Amino acid sequence: MTARAGRRPSRASRTHLARRRLLRALPRLVLAACLVAMLGCGRSEPPSAPREDRLAVFAAASLREVFTAMGEDFERAHPGVEVTFNFAGTQELRTQLEHGAAVDVFASADPRHMDELVKSGRAVGPVVFARNEPVLVVARESAGAIRGLADLPGAARIVVGAPEVPIGRYTLQILDRASASLGAGFRARVEAKVASRELNVRQVLTKVRLGEAQAGVVYRTDAQAAQDGVTVVAIPPEVNVVAEYPIAVVAGAAHPGLARAWVDLVRSEAGQSALRRAGFLAPSGGGSGP
Repeated sequence: MTARAGRRPSRASRTHLARRRLLRALPRLVLAACLVAMLGCGRSEPPSAPREDRLAVFAAASLREVFTAMGEDFERAHPGVEVTFNFAGTQELRTQLEHGAAVDVFASADPRHMDELVKSGRAVGPVVFARNEPVLVVARESAGAIRGLADLPGAARIVVGAPEVPIGRYTLQILDRASASLGAGFRARVEAKVASRELNVRQVLTKVRLGEAQAGVVYRTDAQAAQDGVTVVAIPPEVNVVAEYPIAVVAGAAHPGLARAWVDLVRSEAGQSALRRAGFLAPSGGGSGP
């Protein structure tokens, strides 16, 4: 008996035939895929450098006004660049840096915290760009009673910086030095009137301005920024200290070119003039170190 002419293969036969053809073609498909991948790798380009269009600056709270004004000048000189600031207590900024905050430049209110960042490899080549002088600020209604450092123990409420904050550490140094001429118990008498210890110098100033304390110790630049809100009383130079402000590019900064440009601006004649107008002292010469 002869087979029927034109009989179609069964579904199972067609499936088996398709699998055999796929298996025969598989090596060619794999080879083609590898060639495409190799060609693609050959055309790939190295990662581009980070865009220099954003600058992150961490700076001590006492630099707020002058750095903000410099930031506007910097943006005008670098069209398309945005400068962002984080102003806080130096010790707080250092902690954020140590925990991986994305920062390009760090400006400190004392060398101690900067030195620790250099030792840990987080800051590179710091330079002192300004100095600052502590003063007493007195609430206006108490100005008649507190005319000098010797009157400070007579205040009902005093506010100072916490010991880990630069202005707090400088305050303790001043009180210790003053004890030599105003009596061994001078520091203890002042500390007995301390109502709070703040985490940055601006918080000290704010509490005195609001009348929450009769007196406090801040930088001269902060007192100048307060304008007529407080009465400023100078601290005798023989017991005062002078704060040094270092600045550095942060190791691994995302925008190193802009970071170096910012440091150059701060150290330039224009930058130094702005700092002097804000009440800062020149970075060298005159005054005693802390």
